[in-house]
Amino acid sequence: MADAIISASGMRLIRLLVGNPPQSIADLMESMGVTRTAVTEQLNELVRSGFAEREIHHLAGRGRPEYLYKTTDAASLILYAQNQCMVVPAIWMAVEELGGDELMRKVLKMVGKTLAENYLPRITAKKPDERLRQMMKLLNAEGGLTEASMVNGHMVLQKRSCPFLRMIDEKRSICCVDQEMMTHVVGKPVRRTTCRHDGAPCCSFEIVEEK
Repeated sequence: MADAIISASGMRLIRLLVGNPPQSIADLMESMGVTRTAVTEQLNELVRSGFAEREIHHLAGRGRPEYLYKTTDAASLILYAQNQCMVVPAIWMAVEELGGDELMRKVLKMVGKTLAENYLPRITAKKPDERLRQMMKLLNAEGGLTEASMVNGHMVLQKRSCPFLRMIDEKRSICCVDQEMMTHVVGKPVRRTTCRHDGAPCCSFEIVEEK
């Protein structure tokens, strides 16, 4: 799904399917005014990309069963992606205004810890460097683009893609959540060494070595 590019026709299908009962190919042909081949090709692409699902509907009598199509949650999120740009920064602003810097720090730590708990059961390594590598593999399995390498004797995780990119606020609070999450997973403090918002190609993180 991470590599999917949705065409204009695909988006039109998504808009027809989201929030409606499962539709047949005939239903969609009538709504779109296109051929069966055109609808089928787009539906197959949406299914392969994880934006739609098909289910078999058995007709009354001895007629052949037909496929019905519905969208997945991923398709619904596409329609409201822009909301992330507004809602998440608004939440951070509300927390800060209502509770000040101290509450904001507590919230960021708690959110980071909660996200880390999604990965901790699958992290089996003992050494911090290896735990960071395992974290990289889990992020990539989710569709991310991350790389881990040794730089000047330090393990560095480069996040070429960012799931929080559209959630950025003026104070970059969501970036702190990312950092807190890694700290909990690795078991040692993690710091951000480069940031895409400062002009770097991507955000990089490294484990803080004890002095």
